[in-house]
Order: sequence, then C-alpha cells, then structure tokens
Amino acid sequence: MGILDRFKLDGRVALVTAGSGPQFGSSLTEGLAEAGATVVSASRSLQRNQQFAEGLREQGHDVHAAQVDITDVDSINALRDQVLADHGRLDVLVNSALARDGHVGAFDEQTPEVIGRSAAGDFTGLFAICQAFLPTMVEQGRGSIINISSIYGVVANDPTLYLGTDMKQPATYSFVKAGMINFTRYLANYYGKQGIRANCISPGGYFDNQPEAFVDEYTRRVPVGRMLDNEDIKGAVVYLASDASEYVNGHNLLVDGGWTTV
Repeated sequence: MGILDRFKLDGRVALVTAGSGPQFGSSLTEGLAEAGATVVSASRSLQRNQQFAEGLREQGHDVHAAQVDITDVDSINALRDQVLADHGRLDVLVNSALARDGHVGAFDEQTPEVIGRSAAGDFTGLFAICQAFLPTMVEQGRGSIINISSIYGVVANDPTLYLGTDMKQPATYSFVKAGMINFTRYLANYYGKQGIRANCISPGGYFDNQPEAFVDEYTRRVPVGRMLDNEDIKGAVVYLASDASEYVNGHNLLVDGGWTTV
C-alpha cells in the first residue's frame, strides 16, 4: 500500500457532532467525506444537517444527517442506535459539538447556572458519547476518536487581544478544552491495546468576521500571518482518522499557524 492510499477512508463510517456547523464542523465533515468515508453529521438542528448532507451528496459524497442534543444522554444513545442500525459500525468519532450557551461572559460574569450548561454538554455529553460508541469500536477491534480542543486548552488567552472590541473570552472555554486534551490521553491509554486510538486537534483562531481590531492583532501575532479558515483543518482530521496515523495515539495536534510557539 502506497502512502497516499493510507490516507483513504473508503469503507469507513465516521460521525461528526456539530458536523454541519459553519466553523469547524462542516470542514471536518467535508474532509472525511472527500477522503472516501461515509459520514454522519449530527447536531440539534436536523433540518440544517439534512440541507448540508444533501449538498455534499450532490457533489458525490456519502453524507447523512442525524439529530443529537449533546447535553441529553438519551439523545446520544438514540443517535448511537440510529448510526448502528443504518451503517452497522462506527470507525471514526469526531467530537466537535460545544455547549455554546455555557460559554458566555467573562470570568466575573459567569454564574453557576451558565457553568452548569457548559458541563452538561462539554463534560457529561463528551463522556456519554464516548461511552455510547466505544463498545462497538472495541468489538470491531479498531476505531479512532478525535476530539476538537483549542489553543486555549494549551495556553491561556491574552485579554489584550480583545481591546477595542466587545469580545470576552469565558473561563469555561479554557477549562473545558484543557480537560478535553487530558481526557483524550486517558482514552488513548485505557483503550489502546483494544485497537482504539484517541487524539485531539487544537485549532487556532478561526476567522468569523470578528471585529477588525481583533483580527488585526491576531494576524499580527500569529507566525503565518492569518487566521484559520475552513480548509486548514481538513488534512488534520483525515490524517488522524486514517491508517496514515496508525501509530499516533494520545496526541494533541496543533493547527494554529504557530500561535503556541510564541
């Protein structure tokens, strides 16, 4: 098998939570589908997922829509049952969903209720979806779990980035993303001998029409001189999902343009 063949995902079934999201989710789904995988895109909005999946099928990709509320364990288990009934297996689980309504306000503004909403999705939900699909992967003897963390799970955010804007970086976000990285290492160690690999991707700042002052300061400081876009993360997810990374386990792959080097 040639090296390029090892990146192919033909015959693999992948699930991406928040898989039609305008930021990372849609890019992750597209990358896996372009590499040949059958991909299930799941989030709260079934209609958005259906429209997104239909668009990719029109391009010749095998993409399907599903609904899940990452804060609801019953919803997660229903998604597992649907995926296994429709496809019979799961080879790649990409945890991209984030309980965004739990990540609002600066540290001194966040309330226990807000923090609780974050925990329901980003801790309980992450644990629950891994618990739901890992038995199937173990039975198969192989599987790849890919968690989407952030540079703010590796380094602290710099408040000076947001000067001149109304933007605020919530403490819960850094707390969740750092925990995700070490949870990934736990899974990698606990399940490695059963054929399961668990890795993280930590993207840098994604361009989303933020205020000009923020974009200018961010691009000035990042070594590659720009923010991350939709194409930048595709190669990383295909690599970690594929046999090209067969001996990569417990790794946090930084896709940040060099942000964490300075």
